Amino acid sequence: MRIVIAPDKFKGSLTASQAAEALARGARAAAPSAEIRTVPMADGGEGVAEALVAATGGTFREVPVTGPLGTLHDARFGLLGDGRTAVVEMAAAAGLALVPPGRRDPRKTTTRGVGELILAAVRAGVDRLIVGIGGSATNDGGAGLAQALGFRLLDARGRDLGPGGGALSALDRIVPPGEPRALQRVRVRVACDVTNPLCGPSGASVVYGPQKGATPEMVEELDRNLDRLARVVERDLGIDMAETPGSGAAGGLGGGLVAFAGGKLERGVDLVIEAVGLADALQGADLCLTGEGSLDAQSAFGKTAVGVARLARSLGVPTFALAGSIGEGAHRCLDEGIDAYFPICPGPVTLDQAIARADDFLARAAEQAVRAYLAGARRP
Repeated sequence: MRIVIAPDKFKGSLTASQAAEALARGARAAAPSAEIRTVPMADGGEGVAEALVAATGGTFREVPVTGPLGTLHDARFGLLGDGRTAVVEMAAAAGLALVPPGRRDPRKTTTRGVGELILAAVRAGVDRLIVGIGGSATNDGGAGLAQALGFRLLDARGRDLGPGGGALSALDRIVPPGEPRALQRVRVRVACDVTNPLCGPSGASVVYGPQKGATPEMVEELDRNLDRLARVVERDLGIDMAETPGSGAAGGLGGGLVAFAGGKLERGVDLVIEAVGLADALQGADLCLTGEGSLDAQSAFGKTAVGVARLARSLGVPTFALAGSIGEGAHRCLDEGIDAYFPICPGPVTLDQAIARADDFLARAAEQAVRAYLAGARRP
């Protein structure tokens, strides 16, 4: 019997690698002779670097970069096992977790460190780059990223703009780097699971700004400033970043990576599936186990568990999903590739208890799921 284990992280309790190990432990308890392959997964947001590095036998490198508030801090990027691909998480350089709640102001936070982290990865000699853009503290449309990559963002007096989305109100023109661009020969793929445009009622500022500390007045200001950035980018660089689906992701960094780094926005889970070689792992498998912290109606739109299950179903492999919580509408996932789903908690527990014992709960639930599969397989 061959079992492929491909979970996402259980946010706040287990990384994808830890979840995979727990699932594997439970599967072995039910089927000691089974061949088990673990493939930690991610949807392109936080945790994507760890999942890809673990799945491909890669390594991490740490470098100092500019944080969202302008101070230096250490951030890491991953080098995948192929030696040609690097993975960068914007959250490592400009994530919301790096800004204390009392200092959250997306008019001031910058993506400069994301550009610096990308440059460090390119200097490592890669020709392929995967960028995960979840969990941002910023709303500058990738302006800081652009400055790190050598673009000059100038006001009407020819002065370089300061950091943050608030400074874009003074943007007058953009001057590309004079030397060949660092990313000219690098394929940049951006893991993006939202389709928000840059501006407007469903744009970066309105939808995500309040999560980063923006008041209603700030939201209006930031939305105007991103519109200004888009118009100047189109005039000076010939790139329409405003209407690109997903350009509003991560405070406009999605659009910024398209405009300043030649990036291509792709569905995160599909990108990860390709990068880790999940299709090859599933060939000839008898069962796939996946999982994530919560399974609900939103999961059916292509979160990790459903992305894994869709691929597995296309290859004739049944998939069981194990989740920390089963929410309203989870049954919709059954139409998207998941054959059965199981909550991992054995009974009523507090959230703190569930987090503290997630490893044990997940292993026990995996054991029972595999036992159920084996019981079904024994039927004549």
